[in-house]
Amino acid sequence: MAAVCQVTGAVPGFGHSISHSHRRTKRRFDPNVQKKTYYVPSLGRNIKLNVSAKGIKVIDARGIESVVKDLLAKGVKL
Repeated sequence: MAAVCQVTGAVPGFGHSISHSHRRTKRRFDPNVQKKTYYVPSLGRNIKLNVSAKGIKVIDARGIESVVKDLLAKGVKL
């Protein structure tokens, strides 16, 4: 599963792990992406979304209908 949130667009960040001796090695900071299933009354069916923890909070605040409308306007296939 790709580490990209469908709601917020959060993608991995890149940086360094720094050891005690201050050697730097490349690392990747992945967002907390989870596969969630939501029932959308306007579509009359369940949809599965890959959403980050912040994306779940956005859905709770704005409502799934509003978020799905925005995703469909962007052209995301649900």
